[in-house]
Amino acid sequence: MTTQHFFFRLIPPRPTFADDMNDDEQELMRQHVTYVSEYFEEGAVLAYGPVQDPSGWFGIALLEVADHNQAVQFAENDPTVMAGLNRYSIAPMHIAAARGFLAR
Repeated sequence: MTTQHFFFRLIPPRPTFADDMNDDEQELMRQHVTYVSEYFEEGAVLAYGPVQDPSGWFGIALLEVADHNQAVQFAENDPTVMAGLNRYSIAPMHIAAARGFLAR
């Protein structure tokens, strides 16, 4: 099966989100991590994690899926998106090269 790659960006509700999440938001983010981790274990997520941008943190995931619809399905089923906490963007991506990496 041919796969396609997509850059998924998880957009938080405010620039200070990583520093001032309330308890409900923290619980949703725990659910988000579990959700993305499951896709990582299945191989559909190649890499993921938070990005500390000067204008505010955001999350990314590099997806390897069948098509754009599957990437959108991944995004729409994220618990934080379903709850209306976070938004997202998806863009097609050409991976020119990659190395294996596991955070320690």
